[in-house]
Parts: sequence; C-alpha cells; structure tokens
Amino acid sequence: MSWLESFILGLVQGLTEFLPISSSAHLRLTAAFAGWHDPGAAFTAITQIGTETAVLIYFRKDIGRIIAAWSGSLVGKVPRSDHDAQMGWLVIVGSIPIGVLGVTLKDQIEGPFRDLRLIATTLIVMGVVLGVADRLAARDETGGRHRAVRHRKDLKELGVRDGLIFGVCQAMALIPGVSRSGATISGGLLMGYTREAAARYSFLLAIPAVLASGAYELKDAGEGHVSWGPTIFATIIAFVVGYAVIAWFMKFITTKSFMPFVYYRILLGIVLFVLVGMGELSPHAGESAD
Repeated sequence: MSWLESFILGLVQGLTEFLPISSSAHLRLTAAFAGWHDPGAAFTAITQIGTETAVLIYFRKDIGRIIAAWSGSLVGKVPRSDHDAQMGWLVIVGSIPIGVLGVTLKDQIEGPFRDLRLIATTLIVMGVVLGVADRLAARDETGGRHRAVRHRKDLKELGVRDGLIFGVCQAMALIPGVSRSGATISGGLLMGYTREAAARYSFLLAIPAVLASGAYELKDAGEGHVSWGPTIFATIIAFVVGYAVIAWFMKFITTKSFMPFVYYRILLGIVLFVLVGMGELSPHAGESAD
C-alpha cells in the first residue's frame, strides 16, 4: 500500500465512519474503483481505532461520568439505579452480540462478505430500512393530520431488552454496506427513540467493539499488502477527519432528516449492481492480492 493510498483510505474512513453509509463498504469500493488491492478487514478494523479515538475525545465527559458511576456501583458507592451506572452495564450488554458474531464469522467477514454484489444489496436494503425508520420518527415528532405528536424515548428509558436489540443491530454491520451507525440508529428509531438518543448510544456502543476489533487485528497489520507505516498514517488521518465529522453529524441530526443518506445509499447500490452486471467491475476486485 502506498502513502497516497493510505491517505485517501484514511480520509474515506474518517468521512464515512459516523455517517449511516458504511465506512467498510466505502473503503472496499474506493480500492475497487481505483484499481487498488482490497485493503481488507484488518486494515478497516485498525483505522477504525482512529475514528473511535475521536469518539472518546468528543464524548469524553459522558464516558468519564459513565465509567465513574459504573465503577462506583460495583463497590456500592453509587446506586445501581443511577442512570450512568446502568448505561455502563447497557454498553457491556449491547456489545455481546458483535463480540460473539465477530469471532464466529471471522472467515466470512474477511472473505465472502466483501463481495461487491453483497455490498450493493446491503446498501440498498439498509437504505430502505433507514428511510422507513426516519419517516416514522419524523411523523412522531411533528404529528400528522388529525393526530397528536407521539413521545419518543431518550436514553433514560433504555433497558436491557432494547440494549440487546441495539447490539444485534450493531452486529449486522459486520457485513460491509450495512453501516454500524446506520443499523443501530435505524433500530433505535424503530424502537421509538429520538434521533439524538439513537445516535449517541450508537457511538457509545461502538467503542468497546471497535477498540477490541482493532486490537485483535493489529497482529495482521504487517501481513500481505498492509504495512505498519501507511496503516498508522491512515489511522491518524481518520482520527482528524472523523472528529470533525462527528461534531457536524451530532448537530445535523437535531434538525435534519436522514433521507439524503438514504437516497445516496440506494443510488450507490444501484450503480454498483449496474457496473458489476455490465462486467465493468469484478465483484471480487482486488481480492486476489490478499
């Protein structure tokens, strides 16, 4: 991998990680369109450490408060009914599905799941799901004709059942094209949470999963066409760009709809299907170099 490739891929990772459009799919597609080798699941997992570091800094006050309350609840200094203490447990509970499936499906994640036809399918299907969830949320928040505005839940109403459902939604993002934020936010909206609550829990829930995945994959950084220098460089770029994107996105969702992302996902999926169908792009582009 060249330094130019690592710069562009790091930029793509930072731009797409927090948007509901799938960073893993965009890393895969960027390499395929440019004629580069597929950066692979290991590269994706490691560069996500950069964007998760941005989450740690952006939500540092929330994270510090949650860790302090959760730790205090273990020794009886903080009531277990405390919201922040409960949030600590809910992040742990919600991380179980992706941890189990990540280990179980490791070979599929690094192989069959990176087929461009599957990515095109998940882009379109999850785009439709996000669109439906967004429309339902908008209807509840504004009210429709002859109907009252419906209350939508915040994170204080999050329980174990919903936490596990959020976790299952996050685990779906093991398939490139699904999108970690897109799946968890869609799940949250469909369960009746506000856009901000769904997004905030999505980002908090991703921290242990992404950091654990990145640490696990560090051993593969020097294998094949992925080397330490370019990978670390891409991770730094992803951190800088990712921090700017997450700050913008958290403001965006308070007043705007997810529909632009829905239209983009569906259009990209259709274009990808057309290119593969016409033979202009191999569904396994770049994979042979692994």
